[in-house]
Amino acid sequence: MKQQFAVIGLGRFGGSICKTLSDLGHEVLAIDINENKVNQYADIVTQAVQMDSTDEQALRDIGIRNMDHVIVAIGDDIQASILTTLILKDLNVPYITVKAQNDYHERVLAKIGATKIVHPERDMGVRIAHHLLSKNVMDYIELSPDYSLVEIKAGEKMVGKSLLELNIRAKYGCNIMAIKSKDGLNISPKAEDVIQKDDILVVIGANKDISRFEENEGA
Repeated sequence: MKQQFAVIGLGRFGGSICKTLSDLGHEVLAIDINENKVNQYADIVTQAVQMDSTDEQALRDIGIRNMDHVIVAIGDDIQASILTTLILKDLNVPYITVKAQNDYHERVLAKIGATKIVHPERDMGVRIAHHLLSKNVMDYIELSPDYSLVEIKAGEKMVGKSLLELNIRAKYGCNIMAIKSKDGLNISPKAEDVIQKDDILVVIGANKDISRFEENEGA
């Protein structure tokens, strides 16, 4: 279903969101105070506008309140990010995602009512660090301080065995949510499904349990 998005701030993060949403067929309004950045995305998005997002009347005039979702991706200007979010909240925008620069920024955004707060640089750093520390971990997403979703390459000991034989949930307390193979993605695999060479397991669980599983069963 096509949705209407507005992206405020056209740096690398905001620009990437604009392009991806446009590629997926959604309507995208791109906003930045810098004319050069606006011009870069004029042919990619539905509409690109140069304006100061801390100007409440300007936001009203472009119909920001009619958007399904507004992403505030402003870079280093924390004050502008906070004020823009506050205005969007006052205008009753239904869903507001904001890029936070640090923990202090996040706390303020949470207090003024941002729907979702993201830390793209920090989160990417965490994912890369986990990838560097282990040759088994292909990707890593932190769900909470104690739980994660991890892609782990199947070890030789697992190849040729079914999920029932491996009994991973009972042994380690982890759940196999999907299996990536050369044949595609197997979502919600069955107990009789057999692990093949080079399969990647999408595992969810407590961090300590995932670590035990990786150490004992990984490639």
